[in-house]
Amino acid sequence: MHVLETDRLRLRRFTIDDADFILDLLNQPSFLRNIGDKGVRTTEDARGYILDGPVASYEKNGFGLYMVELKSSGAEIGMCGLVNREALEDVDIGFAFLPQFWGHGYAVESASAVMNVERQTLALDRIVAITSPDNHASIKVLENIGMRFERMIQFSEDEPEIKLFSAVF
Repeated sequence: MHVLETDRLRLRRFTIDDADFILDLLNQPSFLRNIGDKGVRTTEDARGYILDGPVASYEKNGFGLYMVELKSSGAEIGMCGLVNREALEDVDIGFAFLPQFWGHGYAVESASAVMNVERQTLALDRIVAITSPDNHASIKVLENIGMRFERMIQFSEDEPEIKLFSAVF
């Protein structure tokens, strides 16, 4: 099910048929370093991640993370969407792309589209984002979509501090 389109991209809901892509994306060294280890090691783990994450979020919240594809070829290049984390007061935007698709503006294009469509659809007046302090590429994307650094936060005492960005509408 297509959620939205941009000039170059198509965003759609994940299905369990996307397990191989998720297995690859979640085990990229950049994903493990910047986002974290989700413990997805097999295709079956990836199916569980899809069902318990994006699909459950679509059902509960009406939104979630979406598959990002190139319109020109149908290539699956990443994911982008909104997440409703218990640890945050506001809905946050997240994105991750396979490294070979970095540097082409796809993260900015997809995240801008998600923010514009979802904030109107859901009547949100604020969206946040989190990133590690040294993830300069993600920080640049967040700034390019109109988000501003707000403060450092920590989800628990045993976790490192992360940067919280926000956009108010």
